[in-house]
Amino acid sequence: MLETEESLRVIGVSRGSEFSPNHVDNDAAIFRITVEELKKKGCEVTVYPEKEFVEKRIAGEFIFDMARDRATIDRLKELEDEGSLVVNSAYGIDRCVRKAMTELLMANGIPHPKSFIIPTDRSFEPDIFPCWIKRGNSHAMVKEDVVFVECREEAEHVLADFRNRGIPEAVVNEHLVGDLVKFYGVQGTDFFYTFYPSEQSHSKFGLEAINGETRGYPFDVKKLKAYSDRASEVLDVPVYGGDCVVSSSGEIRIIDFNDWPSFARCREEAGKKIAECIYNRITDSRKK
Repeated sequence: MLETEESLRVIGVSRGSEFSPNHVDNDAAIFRITVEELKKKGCEVTVYPEKEFVEKRIAGEFIFDMARDRATIDRLKELEDEGSLVVNSAYGIDRCVRKAMTELLMANGIPHPKSFIIPTDRSFEPDIFPCWIKRGNSHAMVKEDVVFVECREEAEHVLADFRNRGIPEAVVNEHLVGDLVKFYGVQGTDFFYTFYPSEQSHSKFGLEAINGETRGYPFDVKKLKAYSDRASEVLDVPVYGGDCVVSSSGEIRIIDFNDWPSFARCREEAGKKIAECIYNRITDSRKK
């Protein structure tokens, strides 16, 4: 048990709007609900935007965040190194950057498309068309950061654009044929939500249309949750979301994994479970 409600002071760091392409309101909503649910549990929550958190050198024993700005992540790492509990961990957020995520998922045997990591200052060598070319050094910020190509000429054009924008490496994923399924989860809880984005018009950049109409191939949701929970452990992001492709035979392969997404379709239920996750981690840390 915690000593007193007053002793449980928690800092929340919201996500900068520039890191929520076409999802500013959705990201703000899930963060707000999480704050409200933590307050119901007796937490005293103080919220800071990313820039203010860094500029004022805010510190605290317990922090939850939707951070994406480089300076914020570096500040959170400092605090973690000094003993602060941070959910999601800044180290985990960095592991969700495309290159690191791809390397870790493949190294830990989590089902994933055939992939390559290549420099953008050379010609495109993989013979894997059609495929996806994705910026390797950050999350997707604009539509041009994730591009579907069908031939070498298109691939070279994408690499040239990446070079011009100062992106040194690209991740290349084989294009998988099947149903695109989005999922949200919260580690340490029973919460897991899946849906077909093409049916619910849930999209940042409209790229889901390339997969075509949903066919409704049957798949094992428990298996997807097990894969996802394992990925969240490997990447160290207990609040997570992602995308997978389900083949006609029911094979599941994860194609993307994100730290603290918007939970737009299920935010009321998700916010309660996120608060539960954060609260339980705080109480567990105090027992040590």
